[in-house]
Amino acid sequence: MNTDNPDTIALGENTRWMETQSDDVFAPDVRVLLRWADVESAVENGAIVPAQAHALWASWAMPGSRTRAQADEALKAQTALAAGAGARATTGGQPMPVASAPSGPAFSFTHTLYYFGGMLAIGAMTLFMTLGWELFGPWGVFALAAGYLVAALLVANNLLGKGLRIPAGILATLAVCLVPLAVWALQNGLGFWPEGGPDSYRDFHRYIDWRWLSLELSTLAVAVVLLWRYQLPFMVMPVAVTIWYLSMDVAHMLMQKIGFDWQFTRDVSLVFGLLTCALAVWVDVRSRSAIRVHERQDFAFWLYLFGAIMFWGGLSLRESDSELNKLVYAGINVFLIFLGAAIGRRVFTVLGAIGVAAYLGHLAYRVFEDSLLFPFALTLLGLAVVALGIWWQRHEEAIHHTLSGFVPASLRPLTRY
Repeated sequence: MNTDNPDTIALGENTRWMETQSDDVFAPDVRVLLRWADVESAVENGAIVPAQAHALWASWAMPGSRTRAQADEALKAQTALAAGAGARATTGGQPMPVASAPSGPAFSFTHTLYYFGGMLAIGAMTLFMTLGWELFGPWGVFALAAGYLVAALLVANNLLGKGLRIPAGILATLAVCLVPLAVWALQNGLGFWPEGGPDSYRDFHRYIDWRWLSLELSTLAVAVVLLWRYQLPFMVMPVAVTIWYLSMDVAHMLMQKIGFDWQFTRDVSLVFGLLTCALAVWVDVRSRSAIRVHERQDFAFWLYLFGAIMFWGGLSLRESDSELNKLVYAGINVFLIFLGAAIGRRVFTVLGAIGVAAYLGHLAYRVFEDSLLFPFALTLLGLAVVALGIWWQRHEEAIHHTLSGFVPASLRPLTRY
């Protein structure tokens, strides 16, 4: 059977599903535990076409469906699977396969080692770059950076071929993080580095300067190409960080004649945050609507994270003595809470909750200013927030199901998670 195209199924081929006995797997009392990853695997193996997979999973996992496992049921199922690990249930001498529990992606000790080692390597080439590297001169630094970059991509290719997507993504991310170092060294070697700015690469992560724009734009361009090539979600992380840096350096470039103005920088960060969130929505819709398995990964996570932080940070740093403006700020944060619940992005919910809590704290201070009741009011406010969190956790699925109905039709894919 041709497995290159999951839509292609050899109708005349005998498969292991046809060889099973009805009394061992098709009995009415048999139950299986499935995740979306298991359905994706079935698509890759040619057992089902993508359109059917989407339709089946949508009907099975719909909130309120009798086939959707609740949180406590999923926990019991995982416990049962763990207790029975290694045991083999057989019927007629043949092993009975057990499907995976309906849980999210596991962050195991192995994954922790992957990310810890990867972040050490990325940090060594970015945040912890020392003056010792500059002893090699610009061309020496360029050769080392280019060599590391090529080696990282070669290892990523090798790991990807073995099915190790997480370490492959970390190595590909390291390659993206080496791009600004290589561009900086190349510019210095050719004598194109603008005068008057930082003369050390380690300042790239310390100081805001418009001269870094060439590094950031090059990084974004290379990252887009490598993302298209490898399609690994962790590679979006340096893209999100670079957009954050870009917002500050663009503000510095626009302020050259008037000097540094942190309020203008704050407002630019707010605008860039909105644009980054808009980009995240576009990426998210495309990913969730994709047919191919590898294109349905969460490429928007890092964009949402940094975009929301840039926007919320810029919004929260605005100062005003107007109570009306503070009320508008609270309203925006309430909207963020419901937005996060509707599309399943908790970063909006968390930031919105912090903003609302800050506004309620402001009201408590204004009402009980210079009063012995203020500590009691603040304590009650804190307990009320905790109680709200408990209520939210218990009704999160119902809240999501209700709010998703208000999402425009064009953005409806965002409500599936």
